[in-house]
Amino acid sequence: MPPLTPSETRSLLEEIGHRPVRKLGQNFLIDGNIVRKSLELACIQKGDAIVEIGPGLGTLSRALVEKKAIVYAVEKDRRLAAYLGQIEALQNDHFKTMEGDALDFPLASLPKKVEMFKIVANLPYAISTPWMDRVLENRLPQSMTLMLQKEAAQRYAAKHGGKQFGPISIFLQAAYEIADSHNVKAQCFFPKPDVDSQLLHLTKKTDPYLFSNDIKSLIRKLFQQRRKQIGAILRGQGNEMADAWLSRIESLGIDAKWRPEQISLEKWVALARE
Repeated sequence: MPPLTPSETRSLLEEIGHRPVRKLGQNFLIDGNIVRKSLELACIQKGDAIVEIGPGLGTLSRALVEKKAIVYAVEKDRRLAAYLGQIEALQNDHFKTMEGDALDFPLASLPKKVEMFKIVANLPYAISTPWMDRVLENRLPQSMTLMLQKEAAQRYAAKHGGKQFGPISIFLQAAYEIADSHNVKAQCFFPKPDVDSQLLHLTKKTDPYLFSNDIKSLIRKLFQQRRKQIGAILRGQGNEMADAWLSRIESLGIDAKWRPEQISLEKWVALARE
C-alpha cells in the first residue's frame, strides 16, 4: 500500500479528529520512494525484529509488515495510538504497538530475550539526542535506519574540527559506523516542515565502545565551554577525574590548548579507556 497523498493524509487526520502536533514532530511521510529507500537501507528480511519510534499513521509500519518483519512500535500520541489499532493491515502478530514515550521506552516493547534487532524510525527532532542516549544505554541494535531533521543528522555524523561535532557525535560514533545517508526534501512530508531531512543508516561496529555515565557527564561539561582550551576547562573542573585527564592528555598526543571539538573520536575513546 503506497503512502497517503497530502490530500488523503489531510482527510484522514480530519476523519480521526487529529491536528498534527508540531512539538511532537508530527510530519507524516507521503513519498513512497522514501519508504522504499528506508527498507532498502535497513535490508529488511522476513522475521527481522524491528523497533519503530512514532509510527504515526502507520505508513512505514505497513511497509515493514508487508516484508514480514516483526515490528515493535511505540507511539506517544493517544489518538494516533488508537488509530494504529484500527488499521486492518496491522491486525496481525507482525505488529505490536504500545502507547508511551520513546524516552521511557526507547526500544518500545521489544522482549528482553530478543538480542538481534534493528531500529527503523522517523525520529522527531526534539528527542533525537536524548533518545539516542537511551538507546546506547540498552541492548544495541544491529543497525539503525533513521529519518532525522538535517541538523540532527549532521550532529550524529559530524567529524571533529567542525561546529556540529559534540557529545552525541562521540557517543554514537564510538559504537556505530555511518554506513549511508540520503537527503530527503521537506515536501516529502505533510505538513511540510521548515527544513529538509536526512535518512541515515548506522551499522554497529565489530567492537563498539560505550562510555560510562561519569565520562559522558564530563564530556558534556567540556563541550558546554567548547570555545575554551581543554586544559583550562579541566583545571576549572577541580575534581579528581578532571585532574587525572589533565595528566594524561599530552601522553595521548592531545594539546592542552586544543578546544574540545578539535579532539578526534579516537582520542576521546583513548581518554575514556585511560
